[in-house]
Amino acid sequence: MRTVRPFNDGWLFLAADAAPDQPDSEFDPITLPHANIILPHHNFDNLEYQFISTYRKRFRLPEPRDGRRVYVDFDGAMIASTVWINSHNLGDYEGGFTPFSFDITDYLIENGENLLSVRLDSTERPDIPPYGNEVDYLTFGGIYRDVWLRYVEPCHIKDIFVRTKDVLTDTPIVEVDVTIKNQTAETCERSVYVDLYAPDGEHHIDRKETLTIPAQSEATVTVLFDNLRQKYFQQRWTLDTPVLYRADVNIQKPNRTETDGTSVKFGLREAHFDKDGSFYLNGEKLKLRGLNRHQTYPYIGAAAPKRLQEKDADIVKFELGCNIVRTSHYPQSPHFLNRCDEIGLLVFEEIPGWQFIGDDDWQGISLRDVQAMIERDRNHPSIVLWGVRINESPDNTAFYTRSNELAHRLDPTRQTGGVRNFITSEFLEDVFTYNDFSKSVIDPIHTPHFVTEFNGHMFPTKTWDQEERRVEHALRHAQIQNKAAGMDKVVGAIGWCAFDYNTHREFGSGDRICYHGVMDMFRLPKFAAFFYESQLSPSIRPVLRAATSWTRGDRSEGGVDPLFIFSNCDEIEVFTEEALVGKYTPDRENFPHLPHPPYKIDGMMPLWNPGRFRDLRLVGYVNGQAVIEQQIASDGLPYALVLEPDDVELNADGADMTRLVFKIVDKFGNPLPFTNQPVTFETNGPAELIGENPFAIMGGQAALFVKARHEPGEVTITAKTMRLPDVTTSITIK
Repeated sequence: MRTVRPFNDGWLFLAADAAPDQPDSEFDPITLPHANIILPHHNFDNLEYQFISTYRKRFRLPEPRDGRRVYVDFDGAMIASTVWINSHNLGDYEGGFTPFSFDITDYLIENGENLLSVRLDSTERPDIPPYGNEVDYLTFGGIYRDVWLRYVEPCHIKDIFVRTKDVLTDTPIVEVDVTIKNQTAETCERSVYVDLYAPDGEHHIDRKETLTIPAQSEATVTVLFDNLRQKYFQQRWTLDTPVLYRADVNIQKPNRTETDGTSVKFGLREAHFDKDGSFYLNGEKLKLRGLNRHQTYPYIGAAAPKRLQEKDADIVKFELGCNIVRTSHYPQSPHFLNRCDEIGLLVFEEIPGWQFIGDDDWQGISLRDVQAMIERDRNHPSIVLWGVRINESPDNTAFYTRSNELAHRLDPTRQTGGVRNFITSEFLEDVFTYNDFSKSVIDPIHTPHFVTEFNGHMFPTKTWDQEERRVEHALRHAQIQNKAAGMDKVVGAIGWCAFDYNTHREFGSGDRICYHGVMDMFRLPKFAAFFYESQLSPSIRPVLRAATSWTRGDRSEGGVDPLFIFSNCDEIEVFTEEALVGKYTPDRENFPHLPHPPYKIDGMMPLWNPGRFRDLRLVGYVNGQAVIEQQIASDGLPYALVLEPDDVELNADGADMTRLVFKIVDKFGNPLPFTNQPVTFETNGPAELIGENPFAIMGGQAALFVKARHEPGEVTITAKTMRLPDVTTSITIK
């Protein structure tokens, strides 16, 4: 039977192109996922990660092979890998964003020690997408995703693709394509059993088909489930109730000996971009509102484990109130996509690249990426659109005709898009996906029309910028989302972008960060994040966020007139301490199409007269009931150092991490954006801190990562800064 084991422990790493006889003593022990270098969060040169490194793993087979084939599966390594087993060259893989596998069976030492080696070239090679020209993001280096050891019978399941039809009827249909690979010298006869399990994990329906697979070949059979009338198989995957089913697939020999089995999750849902200019999920029109996401993090580049990947999906949906995310500009972690499935966050996933198309070989790698992306991810109900064009590239009829045809052949259930930045671009895909930097929204010339980027480089904003810039940044996002929401021929808008990110020197600010995010790179909010959060339904949670630091002299003309507040409340009251300034309703005149328009409050200047400058207090009302309150101190003085881990328990696997947020706040807990004093950290216990220590805080907030070691225990972290009490937090490593 099949066994799949995590293969992340016990690796050795050398930041050089090692000779085969180089002693292990010159290597460092590491656990995957791994960044080839830990960097500061800014002010570094991308050349620092561009080197060739060597990874080794010595291992004995964890269980007898018993005639099975053994594969090593890499989820991702940046950017070109050459793999050996016991000095035998298994081959190369060019590309850092898609998975690859090698069959190591014929070269294994079954009763002794094996040596797996990876020569990893992390230079920005022009022959491999996304490179060849300038690129506005960094790829970093390392075996930055998980690795697995997989045992399978020589005749085994290679792929499962679950397709759903008629999900809006009382008799939905599920078709399960099962591809079997035969690595033997003889024809294989197999019975294919598929069990569909309801979300409760107990109720199931089973079907059986038979299949003949020629020697050294592959074959596919479709197992049909029609007339699914049982109530357990009619729950649709929606944004609010993302119900997931499971397909268990097992194959047996004619003598009924079971030889292989695996499973996939899927959802019953219908997603469609229509020529009327709208997007429909399960037959209901849905206006799309989202943000772009880069997979990179401070310090560790892209080498984020499962917990951090899942946290990003949670932030985009639950903290930022989005219903769609674009994986700019490459396929992203399976952990991130799995979490999007679980929480009901739609995904537009695209192939690697940025503005450049290379030669025939380069295009061949890109087409392989199309195939690898779709075959890996086509069972995710969250994914509703394939991006099969290099982001913002010129037209290329032959290349993009091939990429579209390939996508439709591999997945006839989903539509394609191709992100361009000029409106006259040739339209070969199903959805005209367009990066619109017009300061408005251009009237469509093709439908469906989907705005896939806006704002971004047009108005980069830091958390410590002058207040009027931070407010304007938020309002620009609100204005475009409002405009798109009111246009019948536009399916929605995805802003650029969710999080700040490191970039090349040709882009970004002087410290090589693109400050384009509505959050900073630590996933901490700017005012623009407050706008997105305010679009959540108050039934999920009430939101009340003043877009101000409540200071007298930060804006060019002083004061905070007008005062903007982002909230999903019906009305709000504004107080200075206990004195009522007034009761207000949202600005529906200027933002008529948003679910929850911002509040614009004029006439605040008199509050700044001598003796009248007091703490700000806001009260939000829903259905006439006070449901939320916010206060901001008027003195602007540091009151406390705050230290907050996202998680209080980690796994002792040597890879698990959580974010450790630290802030300098006023007496009501609001970060003070102009504090810049250093914060130092001390840690005790089986974990390490990843990040700068001491950290010269900017914007009043930042974060480190806490990374578990391999032993359990209690970890305490103490943070210290000038003139404020020390603060300590603890995390349990299990």
